[in-house]
Amino acid sequence: MPAPLRSLAVMVSLATTPAPAQSPVDLPPALPWSGASERLIAKSDDPWITPAETAAFRTTPRYAEVRAWLERLDEASPLISLERFGRTGEGRDMLMVRARKGAAGKPVVLVQAGIHAGEIDGKDAGLMLLRDIALRGKDDLLDKVDLVFVPVYNIDGHERMSAWNFVHLRGPAEKGHGANARDIDLNRDYAKADAPETRAMIGLLRTLDPILYVDCHVSEGFDMQYDVTFTYAGWGRYARHRATAGWLEDRFGPAVSKALTAAGHLPSVYPSPIDSREPTRGIRFSPEGPRYSTGYGDFIGVPTVLVENHMLKPYRQRVLGTYVLIEAALRVAGRDAAPIAAAKAADRASRPATLLTRWTPLEQPTGWIERFKGVAFDTYRSPASGRLEQRWNGRGVTFRMPIIGQRPVETVKLPVAWWVPAGQTEVLDRLRLHGIVFEAITAPRTMRVDEIRLIDPKLGQPGEGRYPVEASFSHQPVERVIAAGSVRVPADQSNGLLAAALLEPESRDSFLAWGFFPEMLAAPPSTDAFVLAALGDRLLATDPVVRAAFEKRLGDDLAFAADPAARLAWLYARAGPGHTHHLTYPILREAANTGAP
Repeated sequence: MPAPLRSLAVMVSLATTPAPAQSPVDLPPALPWSGASERLIAKSDDPWITPAETAAFRTTPRYAEVRAWLERLDEASPLISLERFGRTGEGRDMLMVRARKGAAGKPVVLVQAGIHAGEIDGKDAGLMLLRDIALRGKDDLLDKVDLVFVPVYNIDGHERMSAWNFVHLRGPAEKGHGANARDIDLNRDYAKADAPETRAMIGLLRTLDPILYVDCHVSEGFDMQYDVTFTYAGWGRYARHRATAGWLEDRFGPAVSKALTAAGHLPSVYPSPIDSREPTRGIRFSPEGPRYSTGYGDFIGVPTVLVENHMLKPYRQRVLGTYVLIEAALRVAGRDAAPIAAAKAADRASRPATLLTRWTPLEQPTGWIERFKGVAFDTYRSPASGRLEQRWNGRGVTFRMPIIGQRPVETVKLPVAWWVPAGQTEVLDRLRLHGIVFEAITAPRTMRVDEIRLIDPKLGQPGEGRYPVEASFSHQPVERVIAAGSVRVPADQSNGLLAAALLEPESRDSFLAWGFFPEMLAAPPSTDAFVLAALGDRLLATDPVVRAAFEKRLGDDLAFAADPAARLAWLYARAGPGHTHHLTYPILREAANTGAP
């Protein structure tokens, strides 16, 4: 291990963590369980017992204790290397463990835990599996692939442990906080990449280009018998890239489900509920955007799995199920390394002509789970809420579960390229980070392009460190002089679909939707009312398009019609080319067959 990674953490005691305090909430009864995976737990006198095993899975270790244990494993085994790949907002080292046998160059399986730091099952499962790979004879898992394991992604949130975090989870006693130090949910940040943790992870993804990316979580929702569930972006034909999605559905899912079942677990597709208060209403399958790990993996052509262990299963059971899943993932990825590489190449060679940007639930199910294994509940009137609430009773039931798919509402036809002004440094920084190819021009270029204006923009509820923007849009072909230094982003590239998701304003994860261009919403400079009135009068007399839009606005919006200043400002904003920012999207779209005249 490199010297800079040595730390005082090696001096942290590996003794049992103190007994936990009582949980602040009474959870529903746990379903009885025992399984073959219990044999994976180290004996109490094993010198390589993990901190969670030592504590009988009542608690989970802090970051320093995890680091100390991994540094010790690194020293003990040539298969293990502990490395740093970034720093958190509060300056903590972001650590990854590389498990490798033989020469470098094998495909990589990347597994991360704790992006939501209270959902930490993957961390303790990964420590157990790394031990067994390094010292207990499971090194054959590394015959065809390398494993890179991130034990805690959101370290700053992880260190804010409390019994009041993630109160819906049955253990461990104290859990980390969901978001990072800036209260950004890192699993909403892949597209906009505001957090240093996200930027480090995107860099790691680009460096490793894994054949499989596994993101470990724990669910919310409703009680059920399944303990380990998982999903992929677009499960049920909604993936943006079909070759990698096909491998996940046809190969990964069956292999992992078989291994989990043999180990005594009950796996399922993750049942994202339409209404957790009425589970029989169904579960949803839908497209995903690149804000999520799974959506981001789909857009860049990397098979990505979201693990969602069931919240009400005991921590011990959840950790063991995660161990089995990761081990099975390594085995199936090793067997299928060549077909996965081919699927990735096929997806990256594809050039979709459109981007689905809006969808809505279908009125009728697209399929059914004939015997969904749920849990019965009664209702009672809660003094706290004043309404009927669920009381899960621990009794297993089965029912027919509808699967609710999505109907496309809006699809955008992609341009040949996008033109980004040199001054949009925040956007250009993100394009570089994501590995999106672009080229700056050295001389001005006159082109006919698609210019986009915002219609009735509104600020959404603030979240994830941003003020999102909601609007509708008008597109107009115009001739513009593209300034020297402007950047051309071609759609014809392996990351073209990701570029579209970020640069097409209609996209739910576009830079515009995330609020990257606040200057567009500022009012244009004004002048005296008598000047504005004269200008507006001339505009209404000479421009029938503006006059028609103005009259429609007067009829539709009585408050606007009664506000002289708003009327004059509206007309002034449309009076000429002098308002280059106001409600005008700064990124231009290059349609086919355009160029310098």
